[in-house]
Amino acid sequence: MISKKTSTWFGFTLILAFTLFYWACTKDENLTNVEPEIPNFLPLSDPNNSGNWTLNNEVSDEFETTTLDEKKWLIQGRNGEYKSNFIGRAPSQFSTENVRLEDGKLKIQTKWDPGFQYSSNVQTYSDGSSYKYENISTAAVISREYFYHGYMEIKCKAANTSVSSSFWMTGSNSELDVFEFVGNPAQPWKKHLKKEFKSTIHDWAPGKGGQPVWSNKLELDWEVASDFHVYACEWDAENLKFYADGVLIKSISKTELGEAWILNGPLWIWVDSETFPWHGLPTETDLPEDFEIEYIRVWQKK
Repeated sequence: MISKKTSTWFGFTLILAFTLFYWACTKDENLTNVEPEIPNFLPLSDPNNSGNWTLNNEVSDEFETTTLDEKKWLIQGRNGEYKSNFIGRAPSQFSTENVRLEDGKLKIQTKWDPGFQYSSNVQTYSDGSSYKYENISTAAVISREYFYHGYMEIKCKAANTSVSSSFWMTGSNSELDVFEFVGNPAQPWKKHLKKEFKSTIHDWAPGKGGQPVWSNKLELDWEVASDFHVYACEWDAENLKFYADGVLIKSISKTELGEAWILNGPLWIWVDSETFPWHGLPTETDLPEDFEIEYIRVWQKK
C-alpha cells in the first residue's frame, strides 16, 4: 500500500515534471517574440570610445530577426506610404516585396519583374533622356525616427550589377548621400565605378530642385560588390568625416562649405537600390542581385 506521504510526493513530482516539460516546449516560441537587445557596440574607428558615444537603438539594427521591424523601419510603399513621394528612379520602381531578412542580413533585391504594377509616369533626366517605369523592381528602407548629429556606420556589400547600393539621409530641405555605390556598371568604360566612394550634399530648398552643393569621390582599395566592408560618416555642427573600414578617408567643414552647409536639422536614414540609366541598365540575365546589409548603427554623444 502507498502511504499518504508517498502519494503526495508522487503528485508533486508529476506537477513539477509537467511544468518543466511545458516550459521547455514553449521557451523558444516565447524567445522569438522578444526583440533582441542591441549591445552597445563602438564605432570601428573609435574602439576605445574616446568620443564618448552612446548607441541610438531607435535608428540602429543588427537584422538578426526573421522579419524586419516595421515599427522601426518603413519599407517604401508599404500601405501606400512613400516618404518624399519617391517611388524609385525610372525605369525601376520600389516594391515592398523586394525586402527580406536572411542569414542575419537585410537584403534589398533588384529583380527583373515585368509583372509588377508600374506607375504610368515618365521620368526625364537632366541630359534630356526619358524613361518610363518598367521591368525592374528595387526597394528602399527608411528609418521611422530621425536623429540630429552622430556617427553613422554600416557594414554592407553592394549589389553586383548596374544599380546603386546607397546609404543616405534626408531632412528638412537637405540630403546627405554618404555613398551611392555602383557595384558593376553596365557601361564597360565606367568599370572604375566598382571602387568609387562618392558622397554628395543636395539642396532641396524651394527653387533648388535638389541640386548638389558639394560632392566628392575617391577610389577605394577594393571593389564594393566583392565583399563586406564597414563605411561610416561622422556628422556634427562643424564637420563631416567619412570612414572606410575604420580609416578616415575624407572630410569637409562648415567653414569650407559656407552657405552650402545646409545640414542644420534632423535626418532620416535611407538604404536603397535604384537604376542609374547614365551608367547603363541591368538586363534580365543580370538579375536578381542583392544589396546586403549586415548592420546599421548610429551613435550620438552622451
